[in-house]
Amino acid sequence: MNTTIQEIDGKMVAMLEGRLDTSASPETEKAMQPLYNCENQDIIIDCSKLEYISSSGLRIFLSVLKNAKPKGCHVYISGLNDDLRQVFAMTGFINLFEFKS
Repeated sequence: MNTTIQEIDGKMVAMLEGRLDTSASPETEKAMQPLYNCENQDIIIDCSKLEYISSSGLRIFLSVLKNAKPKGCHVYISGLNDDLRQVFAMTGFINLFEFKS
């Protein structure tokens, strides 16, 4: 699992690549820590190279969202493939996040 975070056009962009399963979650959560420091800045989680997400991976997404909202940040998910979109729909996460194509 690879996690890269960059500031692009004033937005924090987290690019996820690989399988975000239970074994990869601790390392991914640590890599995403810079997103917790954002204030009044949009966050984009780019999932275009994400192959799989487990419940522990979804928990990381939820933590980012819960931390960002009180700080005036919007969290967007981009690049979901059909399988990941189905996971987001089945868990109700599709109603929590904003999506960009």
